[in-house]
Amino acid sequence: MSTKEKSLNFIEQIIEEDLKNGLSPNKLRFRFPPEPNGYLHVGHASAICLNFGLGIDYQSPVNLRFDDTNPAKEEQEFVDAIKKDVEWLGFKWAEECYASDYFQQLYDWTIVLIKKGKAYVDSQSSEEMAKQKGTPTQPGVDGPYRNRSVEENLDLFERMKNGEFEEGTHILRAKIDMASTNMLMRDPIMYRILHKHHHRTADKWCIYPMYDWAHGESDYLEQISHSFCTLEFLPHRELYDWFLDQIYDENKVRPKQREFARRNLSHTVVSKRKLLQLVQENFVTGWDDPRMSTISGMRRRGYTPASIRNFADTIGIAKRDNLIDVSMLEFCLREDLNKIAPRVMGVLDPIKLVITNYPDGKEEWLEAENNPEEEVMTYRKVPFSKEIYIEREDFKEEEDKKFFRLTLGTEVRLKNAYIIKGEKVIKDANGNITEIHATYDDDSRSGSGSEASKRKVSGTIHWVSVNHAVKAEIRLYDRLFIDESPDTHKDKSFLDFVNPNSLKTTIGFVEPSLKTAKEGDSFQFQRMGYFCVDRDSSSDNLVFNKTVDLKDSWEEKGKKEENVINNSLKDINKYFKVETEEERAAIQNAIGENIKTIGNYSLLQNSLKKNINNNKSSLLFANFILKYSDKIKASDVETDTLNKLYSMSLKSESPFVRYEVIQNLKSDSANFDAFKTQLSELKVSEKNEAVSALLSNVL
Repeated sequence: MSTKEKSLNFIEQIIEEDLKNGLSPNKLRFRFPPEPNGYLHVGHASAICLNFGLGIDYQSPVNLRFDDTNPAKEEQEFVDAIKKDVEWLGFKWAEECYASDYFQQLYDWTIVLIKKGKAYVDSQSSEEMAKQKGTPTQPGVDGPYRNRSVEENLDLFERMKNGEFEEGTHILRAKIDMASTNMLMRDPIMYRILHKHHHRTADKWCIYPMYDWAHGESDYLEQISHSFCTLEFLPHRELYDWFLDQIYDENKVRPKQREFARRNLSHTVVSKRKLLQLVQENFVTGWDDPRMSTISGMRRRGYTPASIRNFADTIGIAKRDNLIDVSMLEFCLREDLNKIAPRVMGVLDPIKLVITNYPDGKEEWLEAENNPEEEVMTYRKVPFSKEIYIEREDFKEEEDKKFFRLTLGTEVRLKNAYIIKGEKVIKDANGNITEIHATYDDDSRSGSGSEASKRKVSGTIHWVSVNHAVKAEIRLYDRLFIDESPDTHKDKSFLDFVNPNSLKTTIGFVEPSLKTAKEGDSFQFQRMGYFCVDRDSSSDNLVFNKTVDLKDSWEEKGKKEENVINNSLKDINKYFKVETEEERAAIQNAIGENIKTIGNYSLLQNSLKKNINNNKSSLLFANFILKYSDKIKASDVETDTLNKLYSMSLKSESPFVRYEVIQNLKSDSANFDAFKTQLSELKVSEKNEAVSALLSNVL
């Protein structure tokens, strides 16, 4: 390994142990094995960084091998996209390989297995096979074709290869153990018939190997020393080794499969099937939509290779599946862009500001630094004139102690320019401000060294000269999903959590230095965030994608929503202490309105679960969540959890809790009948008039 000292992750420990036990360092070889049936996503990026990172650390070759064994779903487009992604991330592969390179060798080995009685042609339907295979707790039984003669199997397999049979009529299975506790070992499928055109082998083959047969043997043919994959392949390891046992030559390197945890990312999905669904159902514009978790989408959004590599290194390798907060990835991105992105000025929601005492027709080209993080500072010139655009949100007509930008009668500094003072506004017939008038201090130019230039003012705002402004389309992207784990909820489609505000488009103005910006160029629009030039951009129509905010706005939003929960619980304590119905109703309405503002489904789910206990305030709050939230309904809650809430609430000492749970049950027709007996018993003993009246109404 490299001589630099660092703690080893468990993957590196496996390699080090093998080297210690006699594996020659020059026998180390790794691989990244994508299936070309879609575009790579951020999860693949981590796997790429792992395998190619090991290659760099151990100075060993890494193959890029395409698992192209299913022509029904694979295309050359995906092969090309994958190669582009790996190169863009900064890695070079030793050899470009394909499972299809080995189709003939795999076929030849299969013939040997048939002759040894270790493989046979099965002619059952898929339904019959499923029954015959058993369950995790019940062993399988031998199928009716398991003991076909070698001669019959060879004949049928040859005819399968020659295309004499329709898809689904026959498969080839390995003959292993139908009673194995590992269901993957119960005579797994090795080949199926597919009459599909293959992007590399054309129509040469009518049978295609399954992943488990092709993968380990491909590793062996390429002499891969360590085959790393995600945890869902752990049960496959036994089969991986069984197949190798059939063809292994002790004079060659025997590949070793080991597994690491999938690193899931919050507010995303990383299933190719689900990503494809987003594309096909037009939730996004394509695989490279900047909202997608694909590498091509991230590249178009403005992510940098260094930020993704640093993210992969930061989160490391784990043995258990975990959910990584996307804010960690965004942090790595900001950290990189902060070093390399030039600072420029762009106004996204423009309003005209006229500097009334600035000479008509005059223009100045002021000096502005490109990036304060540069080791050697560089500068550019930006034009200044009598009329400029500023952000609409940077002006308020009336002074506000918490507002540190421009108001009438107050001063602010224009970035790299002068101090101005708000004087008056021009409004249209509807009372909307259309123009701001201000005056400037001509002795206050930034960097001039004058006393006026050193004067402290309430804030600094950015701007663009009207006469020199370049119009641009600005695409404001946000996270595609409003929930941190959109594809893990019971009876909910991940599509239910698509963020309706994930893309907003506006027309803004940028400084003229950006007129020559090219696709992929990244900039920090001062005070607004990081942006990059989109591929739709042209010399006549600049298009910028918002890459990421300057700060984590989602973290702030999350904290606000958590505060709403905590404050609501405090208010519920007051609910029980006030004396009048009017006061109590006001508190309940306020809590209800607050609950409606919470968009985080997982936060609502967790808050509901945590508050199912014998405390009356907690139970009332859990019922309020069900009553007021439009994000979570009774049907979204696990049955046991919901039953516990209903049962405990009906037994609560507080009539307010009993009243609310009865109302929730009244709205929950699916579960109402299950609690009819308990409701009837409560009606007999209930002493609170309001609860009694409600019970009479619902029963």
